[in-house]
Amino acid sequence: MNLIFAGTPQFAVPALEALLRAGHTVRAVYTQPDRPAGRGRKLATSPVKQCAQTHGIEIRQPEKISGEEKILRDDAPEAMIVIAYGLLLPPAVLASPRHGCINVHASLLPRWRGPAPIPRAIEAGDTVTGVSIMQMEAGLDTGPVLAEARTPVHETDTAQTLHDRLAQLGAETLIATLERLARGAITPQSQDPSGACYARKLRKEESPLDWTQPAMVLHRKIRALNPWPVASTTWRGKTLRLWEVGPLEARRAAGAPGAIVQADTAGIRVQTGDGVLTLTRLQAEGGKILAAGDFLNGHKLAAGDRLGDEASTPSR
Repeated sequence: MNLIFAGTPQFAVPALEALLRAGHTVRAVYTQPDRPAGRGRKLATSPVKQCAQTHGIEIRQPEKISGEEKILRDDAPEAMIVIAYGLLLPPAVLASPRHGCINVHASLLPRWRGPAPIPRAIEAGDTVTGVSIMQMEAGLDTGPVLAEARTPVHETDTAQTLHDRLAQLGAETLIATLERLARGAITPQSQDPSGACYARKLRKEESPLDWTQPAMVLHRKIRALNPWPVASTTWRGKTLRLWEVGPLEARRAAGAPGAIVQADTAGIRVQTGDGVLTLTRLQAEGGKILAAGDFLNGHKLAAGDRLGDEASTPSR
């Protein structure tokens, strides 16, 4: 097919590369304008732009996509592939390609419509998620589904590992869907709105942990917030970022929520409102991300210390 591609983050890159490998012609790529990023606030190009540059594809970066209807009609694309582009498409753009605009969404619609389906699935304790190939319409992720593919959510998954797996799964499913679409072998399936829920955008304010919550809830939250904004707590008045947790245990211990139960190379075990949580990778304020054993070599944290309470004093 002759295609237009619209996407911005790394999640969209495997699909763009898969389209090119499969022999589709990508006439142009739409992606967000370069934005200041990092401590130096230098202009940064999106991962999709970098990929398009590598393959010599025309790049378009309008602040608004409304007004692009004429150029899109001149392109005469058979479909426009949209993956985490970052702008809502007006009806005139949605109607421009012959097969309309096709979206790869990282959930099993109608579950987790919205901007953050991957971390919200982990946070909610979903055991299965996947990708949906959707025919776009004016509503937010409400269009009919052309195809879907599923994958289990493992207890070791973080938002990053699940993101990477779903990006590849989405690329593979998109290629198969376009082949079926070209043959007229797809019957779009309307979504059941009664099963819809909204995956709200992540915020930095979600980082601090409430140690009175059950270990299972905190386990999911730490994994859901990796790689951003990263779960955190306080220790001796400073921020401690929590990157990784060990397997959930049936173990229980006495002590107030946030109390250190045990600290060794296997992990730092913390009492919660229900059960014990094992921290395996941590980052002190201004420090590097370290495995628990390495962290303990440089920080005197031991049983009896308390996390999440700036007013508490260390046991020694």
